[in-house]
Order: sequence, then structure tokens, then C-alpha cells
Amino acid sequence: MIDRFCLAVATGFHLSYIPFWLTARFPDLQRKRWTGAGHVGAALGWISLYALPTGLSLGVCLILATVFASWASGRADRVLGSHDDPRIVVDETVGFWTAAAWLPRDPWTLAGAFVLFRFFDAMKFEPYRRLERLPGGWGVVLDDVGAGIAANLLVRSVLYFRPV
Repeated sequence: MIDRFCLAVATGFHLSYIPFWLTARFPDLQRKRWTGAGHVGAALGWISLYALPTGLSLGVCLILATVFASWASGRADRVLGSHDDPRIVVDETVGFWTAAAWLPRDPWTLAGAFVLFRFFDAMKFEPYRRLERLPGGWGVVLDDVGAGIAANLLVRSVLYFRPV
């Protein structure tokens, strides 16, 4: 029962299966390693961002979400039989929350955070590439948190240096 719950949470309540269904139905959409499921997880992060608190409470929420997502991802890894299975998207949700943390919640800023987060997540730059090697769900989630931090810092830099 707990494994089913963790699998549901880790897969965005099974929404991450939609891109897999589409690529199976339309072979022209098939890609190596890229499934599009990560976009589903990041989009879930954007949608649910408005339910998160602001201020210091957001930091506490991000820490708790990272721990919970790591636990659920670790259990889902065992159920799915592979490490960092593309159907696990809760890491992208938490990663996007990190990318958008303490930024203005206007559409343009969040769109920039979304695009930069997906870019950094796909490119797996050092040093957060090493985080992916951590055991279990920690490796699944923390590399996305690292990509979220990189995206957040870049968006902050753009906002700071933009002309008023």
C-alpha cells in the first residue's frame, strides 16, 4: 500500500505516463531518453506553486518537500526497478519550486524560471551532476534541486540587472 502511494506521488499521480502513452501511439515522437515527462513534473510544480507559503515558511516547506520527495522517489525506484526512472517527476516538481523560490510570482518571471530550470535539469552541469549519484531517492531529487538553485540564481541576476 505504501509503495502504491509513493509511486502515485512520484509519478505526479500517474500524469507522467501521458508522454509515454503518446510516444507509444505516435512513433515519430519517440526520443532517446527524452520522454517529455519532466515537463509534466515541472508544470505540476508551477500549478501547485500558488499553494505554497511565502517568506521563511517557504524554506521550511521546501526542505520538507525535498525529504518527502526523496523518500517517495526511493520507494518508486524500487517498484519501477530502475534508478531515476523518467516516469518519476516529483523531483521536477520540487526542482521547479526551488527555481521559483522567493521570486516574484508574475508569469514572465515564472516562465523564465521554468525554461532555465528545464535547461539546467537537462544539461546536468557540475557540480549538481554529482548529486545524481547519491543513493536512492536522494540522487533522484537533489540533482533537480541543484538545477533549481542554478535557475533561481540566474533569474535573480537578470531581475537585479534589468533596466527599470
